[in-house]
Amino acid sequence: MRRSAIMLAVLTLSSVPVLVIALAPRKLSGSGDKAVITSSIDRVNYPSGRYPKIAMPGGGFAEIKSLLNSQRPMHFGDYIWDEAGVPTGPVWVRVDLSRQLLSVFRGGDEIGSTVILFGTDGKPTPTGSFPVLAKAETHISSLYDAEMPFMLRLTGDGVAIHASKVREGSATHGCIGVPYDFARLLYNQIKRGDRVAIMAT
Repeated sequence: MRRSAIMLAVLTLSSVPVLVIALAPRKLSGSGDKAVITSSIDRVNYPSGRYPKIAMPGGGFAEIKSLLNSQRPMHFGDYIWDEAGVPTGPVWVRVDLSRQLLSVFRGGDEIGSTVILFGTDGKPTPTGSFPVLAKAETHISSLYDAEMPFMLRLTGDGVAIHASKVREGSATHGCIGVPYDFARLLYNQIKRGDRVAIMAT
């Protein structure tokens, strides 16, 4: 099972059974800032030709070949990252706002996952599929005069993924905040034009 759980459901699309995975909610607690990188994490590998599919914006699905398998619940400030043995391929990101989770994939293999911060009701994080428009290792928001290390800009009005102090009770002005060390790893993997899918459910 995947870090406190994978929920599996079978859907029928055009009379063909399709296995769909939804990442289960995590138990979140504590004030965080204990971002922990773990190497040699167990990996759940799926057999060729029987890859499960995960929901994407617009009703589409992406095939998953493997998922990281943490042995404990993740808390605010935690992340996992392990790309050992994962072949080269396109990097893409899936953000699940309802579960407060960001997952990084290379091809169909998950290489990283973290608990996130996101926007409040007054400044919500947009949903949909976004290309990375720009990258900056050091960036200061002109709107909020705030540092945004390892910034990956997703929208013309400045919504981005960037390093943040990820702690309980915090939120952003629409951006996606991730732990600093995770932000650095993601920044070094992703390039302009790579896709970020943001889901509300």
